[in-house]
Amino acid sequence: MRSSRLLIAAAVLVAGMLAACGGPRKLQGPFEVWERTVITMSDSVMYVSVVSDFEDSLLLRAHCRDLSDEELRSDLFEMLSRKMLATVRSPQQGGVGIAAPQVGLRRRVVAVQRTDLPGEPFVVYPNIRIDKYLGDTVRGREGCLSIPGRRGIVPRSEGVVISWTDPQTLQRVSEEVHGFTAVIFQHEVDHLDGVLYTDRAESVFADPEWEAERAPYAEQGAYDKPRWLRGPGY
Repeated sequence: MRSSRLLIAAAVLVAGMLAACGGPRKLQGPFEVWERTVITMSDSVMYVSVVSDFEDSLLLRAHCRDLSDEELRSDLFEMLSRKMLATVRSPQQGGVGIAAPQVGLRRRVVAVQRTDLPGEPFVVYPNIRIDKYLGDTVRGREGCLSIPGRRGIVPRSEGVVISWTDPQTLQRVSEEVHGFTAVIFQHEVDHLDGVLYTDRAESVFADPEWEAERAPYAEQGAYDKPRWLRGPGY
């Protein structure tokens, strides 16, 4: 108990130091102290939690909560969105989607590559849920940034109806999505409920190509966990 209090006090101190060192005061409003610390102190490419790290594994199994209207309208949410997008699109990650718990936050927000839209843009979806599963069950290969070096064969619905909160209007929006993009949404929304693709996979196997692609970045320390990223948020 005493150790936990010390860690919380350290997180509060870090947040205070950020404000004292010229950080915009308006960034100190919404979100919890530890969440503000993660968002502001992370590099543009954030550390991605992995199942092989005990603290990370607990975070990846947690259920996430919604963002409030105040949080969605805040500069912190804009910063989080920008950093999540930079992370999933970075050469060392090269993913098609990422969820907030993978970057240290128990919040219902994901970034997904819309492979079904012109230009295949990445889009951020706060407070997202899957309202309905559509079509037949299809099976395909999946990987995960939080489970490096592995792939699995996973059954998914061919289509889904998703809903989320528009951060500009704060209104709920829904959309029907099919194909590979629907699979990405199912994978990422699972993360928000503490579910990993390995829980649903019919088989999981090593992927040497993934390891080879990541090796040069691993040598550069691109996947190393920052020393400050250990505390009450986990």
